[in-house]
Amino acid sequence: MSAQQSWSPPSPLVAVGWLAAAVALALAVVADDPPGRLFGGVAAAVLGAAALFGTVARPRLAIDDDGVAVRGLLGTRRWPWAQVRRLHVVRHNRLGREIPMLELDAVDPDGTERLVVFGRLDLGVHPEDVAAALPREW
Repeated sequence: MSAQQSWSPPSPLVAVGWLAAAVALALAVVADDPPGRLFGGVAAAVLGAAALFGTVARPRLAIDDDGVAVRGLLGTRRWPWAQVRRLHVVRHNRLGREIPMLELDAVDPDGTERLVVFGRLDLGVHPEDVAAALPREW
């Protein structure tokens, strides 16, 4: 592998999240009853937090010759290939469906083990497509 590859939440989905948060906030402001204001405010906060995460955590997963980088709200965590124990697709049953998830199992320099799980929304593509793009040498 010679170039960096990265995966992020889909941009149109993030834009829809921001739009939905704005609509929920507007509905909370114009609501006549306190429960409506509360519901609209909570919906706006949740949708806004999800859209913020989708905006800030880009790219969510990146791989290159040196290792793996995972971005979150508070920054990027990087592991060289020597510290990556496993990076593979697992399947979980959710609501009667089999859902593939990409699991990254790595060790920090201080010996702390980390498990990061990515779904289709995190990556923007099917987790098996990401697994197929991973280098086989590590």
